[in-house]
Amino acid sequence: MKPRMGLNRFESESVTYEGVGGTKKWERIENYGSKFVENIVQTISRDILCYAMKTLSHCMICAHVHDELIIECREDVSLDAICEQMGRTPPWAEGLILRADGYCTHFYKKE
Repeated sequence: MKPRMGLNRFESESVTYEGVGGTKKWERIENYGSKFVENIVQTISRDILCYAMKTLSHCMICAHVHDELIIECREDVSLDAICEQMGRTPPWAEGLILRADGYCTHFYKKE
C-alpha cells in the first residue's frame, strides 16, 4: 500500500510501501530486487498451476498445496497421462519447458 521511492537501512534508494511489519503494526517496509523476483516467480507459477488445473477439468481435483494437485480418481487412470497434461506449456508461455511428476497413494502425504 502507498508505494514510493525511499531510503533503506543502508541509505540506498529502494521501493518502500506501507504494510503490517514484524510488530503487527502498520509501518513503512523496504523492498529489494530479489523479493520482487520471488513474487513474480510465485505469481507465474500459480498461473501455470491454474492452467494445468483447467486442462485436468475432467479429473476430481480435491485440493492443491503450493505446486501440487491432489486428485481423486479410479485406480485405472494413468499417472503418466496426468503428468503429461500437467506438463503442457500454456500458450502465453511459449518456449517454457515444463515437466510434472506424481505418485499414487490412498491418502495424501507430502513426498
